[in-house]
Amino acid sequence: MAETLHITSEGQGQTLVFIHGWGLNSAIWQPTVARLKTQYEVITIDLPGFGLNVDQTLSPYSLPAVAKKIQQAINKPAIYIGWSLGGLIATEISLSYPAQVLGLVTIASSPCFTQQSVWPGIAAEMLTLFHRQLAEDTKKTIDGFLKIQAMGSPHIRQDIKIIRNLVMAYPMASRQTLDDSLALLETVDKRAQLSLISHPFLRMYGKLDGLVPKKVVPMINDLSTQSEHYIFEKASHAPFISHLDEFVNALVSWLSAKF
Repeated sequence: MAETLHITSEGQGQTLVFIHGWGLNSAIWQPTVARLKTQYEVITIDLPGFGLNVDQTLSPYSLPAVAKKIQQAINKPAIYIGWSLGGLIATEISLSYPAQVLGLVTIASSPCFTQQSVWPGIAAEMLTLFHRQLAEDTKKTIDGFLKIQAMGSPHIRQDIKIIRNLVMAYPMASRQTLDDSLALLETVDKRAQLSLISHPFLRMYGKLDGLVPKKVVPMINDLSTQSEHYIFEKASHAPFISHLDEFVNALVSWLSAKF
């Protein structure tokens, strides 16, 4: 039998599952967990091949395979909260295992990360560059990606330091895992399926985000008319780091209203 992914659980109450983004790991959620564990059961989980699950790799590294592994590890109804790539994975779990999902929250995420002719996103050239840099110097590439997380933040150096100190405490993913998971950002497109999500759905964005441009927000509104959205006016790609108080207040307010 395949090994189950390791999870970390703190607190009691309604179950919240936090899924991290590309290149990082579940340690990124520690400040958030500290604030929420007095009210909720807060579960954090590393993607296959990342952090505490660095030895559990997948081949092929597909969105359905990752979603299945995470859902099996949680194994109970929960509210899924995903950041960036984690939001895409949480969306897949919501679509594939609706009975196991009570609600969905995506943070600085998009159903289609790659820029299209009429769709704002990450330029294909940037993703190609990341693939090439990974082959040359994995650590340097991740360090560069950390800087992009905070780009546009009013306290960028502080944010980068916080993110780096958190994620470097856990094992780094292999170049192959980073390359395979980066391909998900390039190839996955869930736009046509967003309308199928019927449970409570909150989308959170940073107005200064360079990876998920604010122009995409009204376009996703049209694709998911049942969902709600919240915009951090002065945040970039990691609002739960740069604006922790506002993030926790907005999230708890929505959770209290819906559950």
